[in-house]
Amino acid sequence: MDRVCAVIVTYNRKELLRECLQAVLSQTRPPDHVLVVDNASTDGTREMLKEEFPQVEVLALPENQGGAGGFHEGMKRAYEAGYDWIWVMDDDAFPRADALALLLERAGEAKVLVPLLQSSEGHRYGAGYWKGWYKEDNLEALTHTPLRVEIFAFVGPLFHREVVKRVGFPRKEFFIWFDDLEYALRIRKQGIKVLLVPGSVVVHDNIVRRKKVSFLGRSKLRADAPAWKLYYGVRNWGWTILWTPYAKPRMRSLVAYIARNFREGLGDLVYEQDRWTRVTLRLLGMWHALTGKLGRIDLKNR
Repeated sequence: MDRVCAVIVTYNRKELLRECLQAVLSQTRPPDHVLVVDNASTDGTREMLKEEFPQVEVLALPENQGGAGGFHEGMKRAYEAGYDWIWVMDDDAFPRADALALLLERAGEAKVLVPLLQSSEGHRYGAGYWKGWYKEDNLEALTHTPLRVEIFAFVGPLFHREVVKRVGFPRKEFFIWFDDLEYALRIRKQGIKVLLVPGSVVVHDNIVRRKKVSFLGRSKLRADAPAWKLYYGVRNWGWTILWTPYAKPRMRSLVAYIARNFREGLGDLVYEQDRWTRVTLRLLGMWHALTGKLGRIDLKNR
């Protein structure tokens, strides 16, 4: 039987990690091994793991390498240990009890199997296609029939080791955000089939957080993310378009990138209290994308 290693990346969220581990370890088909990549947490995460989850392997990184670095190191460890499948997620992902079993039922059909992401309110999201930009499929209408997709999040995808052998590991230089998009585009470039398995559900709220903002009596919902995270998203998305051979059609991708940042930048000016910080970091992200600068950046004084 194929052996599965679950890789969970965490940083200073031990309560969420506990819930995530409980969900992973109570699967109807549990993973053969669970690896927690701890991004140098300071909230007692390692002590909690030692006391409550002694069966779990902990890869303690010397410094916070972000989600991208955590997935890179965790998938590398699992691959080198010889596992057939690698099941990856953040610490705020809560797979339903049969999530892994339902993915493995389709193991003969594709080498990348992704679950359906669902918010606590039941909203479905998280997978779609590349049209020069990410276009999400209409997941609300899905039945239990698997669907071929191209883009997915690092929230419960199951990778066969052959995929890792062909495309490598996630880019740790991204630090956070868009590491999953870049990895999915690499897989797409190789022509590797990605199958969404709707019956396999992972509850995850983080991506769909929104806040209500107002201007001159008009209100709208905007993504609720701090400015420093915005920088990495803008930079890594732009870098993927400009510096890789697989974000095609490139011109359409670049136009969509510029248009989206122009529109969102105007929104920053109109709706956000820290508007100038956001605009500055958005422009810095675009500049670093253009110049090819990656890695973790000190943004405190910007």
